[in-house]
Amino acid sequence: MYMNRAFRLAAVSSHMVVLLVVLLLGGCAPGAVARGAPDSFAPLVKKVLPSVVNIATIETVVGADAFAALPPELRDSPIGRQLRRRFGSRPQKINGAGSGFIVDPSGIIVTNNHVIGHADQIVVSLTDGRQLPAKVLGRDELTDIAVLKVTAPGPLPAVGWGDSHQMEVGDWIIAAGNPFGLGGSVSAGIISAEGRDLGSGPFDNFIQIDAPINPGNSGGPVFNMAGQVIGVTSTIISPTGASVGIGFAIPSDTVGPLVTQLIAHGEVQRGWLGVAVTDGVEGGGVLIAGLDPDSPAGRAGIRVGDVLTAVAGERIETPNGLIRAVAAVPPGHNVRIAVRRQGHDMEIPVTVGRRPTDRTE
Repeated sequence: MYMNRAFRLAAVSSHMVVLLVVLLLGGCAPGAVARGAPDSFAPLVKKVLPSVVNIATIETVVGADAFAALPPELRDSPIGRQLRRRFGSRPQKINGAGSGFIVDPSGIIVTNNHVIGHADQIVVSLTDGRQLPAKVLGRDELTDIAVLKVTAPGPLPAVGWGDSHQMEVGDWIIAAGNPFGLGGSVSAGIISAEGRDLGSGPFDNFIQIDAPINPGNSGGPVFNMAGQVIGVTSTIISPTGASVGIGFAIPSDTVGPLVTQLIAHGEVQRGWLGVAVTDGVEGGGVLIAGLDPDSPAGRAGIRVGDVLTAVAGERIETPNGLIRAVAAVPPGHNVRIAVRRQGHDMEIPVTVGRRPTDRTE
């Protein structure tokens, strides 16, 4: 009896050892690789933080105290005291503060459009303490992206773009910026979800992160573990106004091409078909519910009642999906539009027009 019991205990112990080994290996299937948390984020932070900047915006208002309208949480912050020393009580009004990051050593900075608003003056603070005036090179309200330019005696530390499409839910990230006016702050977390649509416009495609971000973080970068920017912090959802672990960033795959256009043209030029569509079509696609005969679609021969199923081979399922696909085509370029008409599939070449600013498609 004793020997049998000992044998059973030995067998159980062996099983537990095997189970422990499996758990230590991550319980992974053959060929899978488990990515653990880094021992420290310090080397990454030292690498990328010099490229992160604080942005203060100033609007001239005659006879107004510059600091009367400063948000309460910023009045006694380092940036608030710094601005008070610099501008005193001159007739200026502080609209707010935000974050940005340098993408070119010549002084090109990316931020949110809502950070700069309609400011008369923009002051950029670097991590080394320097404050530089900035000018707006271009802005895009539809995606909330703006590009600034500062001039410095020498090259500035810059960061590069990563591929947000390669990021997965559960991947580690760090967010950097200027929460509550406290410059040079970082927070760590993971990607919580992808492709979030917050209903703010046709180009919503946010990355959701759980790294704490707060007022002042807007326009700051979200880095992958290689130190590349994979998103631009844009907004949070919170019942209190402070972080509850639900923040949203604009993917780098969206921002990068926009920044190139804003630097070159000062605005984003998007493709346009000139159609009104509805979704929920059996078999997929969107229904052409209306169009202007003089629009690019009308001139190409697309008709009301056609079901548009693809743009340049990209499957279309929703109106916003159509808007994004067409907007990615430079105005004046040809694109093949797949439609289903009375049960027959066909492709129609269309010369895409330039999207008016007051249109949804």
